Amino acid sequence: MATDLGELLVPYMPTIRVPRTGDRVFKSECAFSFDSPESEGGLYVCMNSFLGFGREHVERHYRKTGQSVYMHLKRHVKEKATGAAGGAIPRRRNGKVFLDLELNRDFNGDVYEYEDEAKLVIFPDHFEITLPNIEELPALVTIACDAVLNAQSPYKKQESDSWEEEIQVSRHARSLRQQDNGVRIPPRGWKCAKCEMRENLWLNLTDGSVLCGKWFFDGSGGNGHALDHYKESNFPLAVKLDTITPDGADVYSFDEEEAVLDPQISEHLLHFGIDMVQMQRTENGHHTDNHIQPRVSDWEVAQEAGLKLKPVYGSGYTGMKNLGNSCYLSTTMQVLFSIPEFQRAYVGNLQKIFDYSPLDPTQDFNTQIAKLGHGLLSGQYSKPPLKSELIEQVMKEEYKQQQKGISPKMFKALVSKGHPEFSSNRQQDAHEFFLHLINLVERNSNGSENPSDVFRFIVEERVQCCQTQKVRYMQRVDYLMQLPVPFEAASNREELIAYESKRKEAEENMRPLPEPVRARIPFTACLQAFTEPENVPDFWSSALQAKSAGVKTSRFASFPEYMVLQMKKFTFGVDWVPKKLDISVDVPDFLDLNRLRATGLQPGEEELPDLTPPIVIPEDTRGSSTNNSLEPTEIDESSVMQLAEMGFPLEACRKAVYYTGNMGAEMAFNWIIAHMEEPDFAEPLAIPTYMEADLPSPSLPAVSTLDNQPPEESIAILTSMGFPRHHTIKALKATNNNLERALDWIFTHPDCGDESEAMSDTPDTEPNDNSFSNANGNSDSLLSPDEEASSPRVRDGPGRYELFAFISHMGTSTMSGHYVCHIKKEGRWLIYNDHKVCLSERPPKDLGYIYFYRRLSSC
Repeated sequence: MATDLGELLVPYMPTIRVPRTGDRVFKSECAFSFDSPESEGGLYVCMNSFLGFGREHVERHYRKTGQSVYMHLKRHVKEKATGAAGGAIPRRRNGKVFLDLELNRDFNGDVYEYEDEAKLVIFPDHFEITLPNIEELPALVTIACDAVLNAQSPYKKQESDSWEEEIQVSRHARSLRQQDNGVRIPPRGWKCAKCEMRENLWLNLTDGSVLCGKWFFDGSGGNGHALDHYKESNFPLAVKLDTITPDGADVYSFDEEEAVLDPQISEHLLHFGIDMVQMQRTENGHHTDNHIQPRVSDWEVAQEAGLKLKPVYGSGYTGMKNLGNSCYLSTTMQVLFSIPEFQRAYVGNLQKIFDYSPLDPTQDFNTQIAKLGHGLLSGQYSKPPLKSELIEQVMKEEYKQQQKGISPKMFKALVSKGHPEFSSNRQQDAHEFFLHLINLVERNSNGSENPSDVFRFIVEERVQCCQTQKVRYMQRVDYLMQLPVPFEAASNREELIAYESKRKEAEENMRPLPEPVRARIPFTACLQAFTEPENVPDFWSSALQAKSAGVKTSRFASFPEYMVLQMKKFTFGVDWVPKKLDISVDVPDFLDLNRLRATGLQPGEEELPDLTPPIVIPEDTRGSSTNNSLEPTEIDESSVMQLAEMGFPLEACRKAVYYTGNMGAEMAFNWIIAHMEEPDFAEPLAIPTYMEADLPSPSLPAVSTLDNQPPEESIAILTSMGFPRHHTIKALKATNNNLERALDWIFTHPDCGDESEAMSDTPDTEPNDNSFSNANGNSDSLLSPDEEASSPRVRDGPGRYELFAFISHMGTSTMSGHYVCHIKKEGRWLIYNDHKVCLSERPPKDLGYIYFYRRLSSC
């Protein structure tokens, strides 16, 4: 028999692999469904790619790859017979089978027992070989099977999967002396103390100076003021401001010239008012601020605790298991898959997406989101208990949890990949995840239906110079409306004042604090606050050619099919800890925003001149150039010759000096090193003719805005929004491949979309000063690129909406707590609380965080 099995496997031996370090073995979940070894058909693990497939999908993988050998895993779970020992260890048929297997269900060993089976199955004849079978199988096959059965979960972080340079503790960390100069760093609004830079900012841990980092050849970074400060002061350590989290921060030693560890980082930051310890306590849900009592009622109200909620089953009523602070993801996805466009784009095209998925479907966004949508909507994983089971429970006077839900582990691993926050196990902001997911949908919908079109709308921003009264109108794309919460507009203001007085008195006399009072904010006050003008920081008036006071108002140039409202409940305390406002807002079931429709330039208004601020090069940077008065189109020939003497082509040297803004030979040399492999490296420089409106932003170094071909990924993101490819490329080139600035450039340069270089299949159109003229109509149509060359795809229509879902947050900050969502389906409200889906008795609409409205079909 051993010879027979050996001969049988000989043709397949080249396709059977032993898992190596770094290989991921998916033996607990199917790549296309939520089938597992506990499912009726078990799970098939490919012995070459180590991907798992349910019975319904393994044939597809066989036909697509030709891989014939799979390991079939099956777990049989059953209740222990009456009288079995309560503390008995669950019985197994094979000791090694399923070692370290992560299950979709939690079974108490006192109640359940299970038996595991493992077989090798050879397709297409489904020939089965029972495991273990050490004597009869070839050694390589035995080793491969044993390695698969003992492999760890692919979701566990293994040190061997990635190599990271070991960062050493700085020799300055323990002996660092900090100045008692009273400096306190605010949680936002940072700016370099020596220039206008607001990015790549570093906090010196000795004196609290906030200065910009190094300037790079590609126009990113800063002006090097942090390094200059070290040279002047010899203060060695600095921390990057936007990296501070409860887990640590990025610290750099100028003296040691490398990234370092600072074991006292929390103490050093606390010296400047940044309390990492408090951030950690808040994140873990143990807020110890004596001034705020934890409101247990928030948790009870949002989850409708204390009410006998009726569970529901079937299509659209499947919950999701909490993976440990993953409720922000679950609630967002439950709401999105209640929208027909998302259902149609992914579940409606399920077979097409699966058939055209790559060889590793676990790393394909469209495959995984379609899998998740099918799991939520199919009803396969939300089946009501059998009548006999219910009768048995009644007889035994016990209740067993029936709703298990699906585990979004594979989906979360993919969408959070590379993201510093979502890839962690910490609680996150559902609002930020919503925008992150929309970005992923945009990036992966090129050439196919883009369901995020239903959220996209255009905002018209009106900026006015307070001194000259002249105005400028700009437009941008957005996906949700953020509503400010004016605390001063509370309808129970007197009650709040009385509570505050009692609280202070209790603190002074060391008595228990009174019961907190929740502020009741009218929704109309929130809407009014949204429409109020806001000050524009560092406003530069093109009419005055100088900085001046400016105000900005926002209106809707188009209304989306689905309007998303976020209540701005969260703020930062002076200690950098995110805090949640204790408020209640009477959010309406029906919403009319038509009065916020943008009107554009009005009669009697005078536009600000279409000019940009002059380019300002810091004094210390100018000193590196041999000619401080060079015009943007002039080239410092002395720097060119320095580079040419190194042996680089003359034309490449000219381009390098020009594209680095005549900042000296050193900067130009860095540019050469980065671009010398490009095909047009030595081609003659073509200096563009700039209009004043096309000059670079003053907040950026004086670098040319025209460079080589932008990244295809950036082009795809903008073209997926409906912009022509040629217009997208020009915008990215003009903004140094910055997506956000490129989008603004498109809106402010609509005429560029009608130039002769446009694609030949684009019809000729008359010049139009307003690139969003169609957006002000009530056509309820999709603006395609053919209809409006430079418009994004928006589904404009009337601004009247009906509430159909909302996400609620419980806890003191976005870094802790829990999310649930309520969704209205078939005229009734339901609550989705992790794996539990029930009919809602009292949906707490006034305590929501994110609200979802759909446009009324008839207005």
